[in-house]
Amino acid sequence: MESRREFLGHRLLDGATLAAAAALPAGLPAQTESSRKIRIGVVGGGFGTYFSWHEHPNCTVAAVTDLRADRRDKLQSTYRCDTVYNSLEEMLQRPEALDAVAVFSGAPDHFRHVSMCMERGLHVISAVPAVMTLEEADGLRDVKERTGLRYMMAETSYYRQPAIYARNLHGEGGFGEIFYSELEYYHDRGDLDALLTNKTTRHYEPDGSRSWRWGLPPMHYPTHCLGFLVGVTRERIERVSCLGWGGKHEWLDDNRYDNPFWSQSALMQTNRGHMTRCNVFWMVGGHGERARWYGEKGSLLMEVRGLHDDAWVSRSTVLDGRERTEILEIPDYWKSEMLPPLMRHGSGHDGSHPFLAAEFVNALVDDREPVIDVYESLAMTVPGIVAHQSSLKNGEQLSVPSFDRSG
Repeated sequence: MESRREFLGHRLLDGATLAAAAALPAGLPAQTESSRKIRIGVVGGGFGTYFSWHEHPNCTVAAVTDLRADRRDKLQSTYRCDTVYNSLEEMLQRPEALDAVAVFSGAPDHFRHVSMCMERGLHVISAVPAVMTLEEADGLRDVKERTGLRYMMAETSYYRQPAIYARNLHGEGGFGEIFYSELEYYHDRGDLDALLTNKTTRHYEPDGSRSWRWGLPPMHYPTHCLGFLVGVTRERIERVSCLGWGGKHEWLDDNRYDNPFWSQSALMQTNRGHMTRCNVFWMVGGHGERARWYGEKGSLLMEVRGLHDDAWVSRSTVLDGRERTEILEIPDYWKSEMLPPLMRHGSGHDGSHPFLAAEFVNALVDDREPVIDVYESLAMTVPGIVAHQSSLKNGEQLSVPSFDRSG
């Protein structure tokens, strides 16, 4: 990685602040000096195989499990682990053999599986979303506070490279006050005829039945958006108004969620009086996650990498009255010494996977809460649940309950 204080070499306004944001940030996983080994069990041989637990010097994969034999084989091969179970329930018959569990099962099972593990004395990291209902949100907070164990949600947007940069820039005061943000997650469902006939997609189980993804309300999967706000400013969403758009299709007419929408767009207000627009679209000519942060001093425009350039727009007045825009070369933070040597490699979701794995392991070794703890996780999840309720009421503005520390 280039000399970090000289990386951007900005000559325009705010150059020192922008350069500081390119430096190694506070809040990334710190290397720990410890011989302790965290014994982790991994649940879910789909997305659960994408994390580098076995490359962290303080972690070993002690057990793997999935209900499907092909996915168990994939887990065993990925992590070179010979202790394989047919189910999570079977694995939890020996909780003393583990310190923690990585839950990467289907979204509707996250709360149930996380609770099972924590009730048996195990720390947990889970895939997103943390919960699917407000009742589950209350239950997750309760089990964490009652057991005192660590919980972390593996939200990839938190460690996307432009999000790291934005978090640093915010910490340096570069934005001034971020009064508005735009958060977007676009994941097109593809050809609609194929959606009905191609039973090999993720919308179906091997037996041909529909998976949990069939008909999922977009706003029940909001964390790839809200990670860009909560994960940068630590704000909380207090009010939301959401609209949805649907159509005539079996995916919408017959699903377990009674969801009529392909795509949803929400306008939210934070506890600091700021505005954010959050889009989650399942049918759209677009793809990827991105954000734009608008501040009183300047704005950071994150684009889908490889398609457009990330840019900084300064408000500072110049003689000709033109906007000052700088194309940014945001560094690949995953190449830095903030990660253990074996984990300094690219990954999906813009290099975020090694950071998530390292942060969870480091938090356990250091006996501290992970940066995406249960409260941050729920702050990224719950507003979407309420947004979906708003869309079913034609955009009625609704209050978002807080699930921060009780008492």
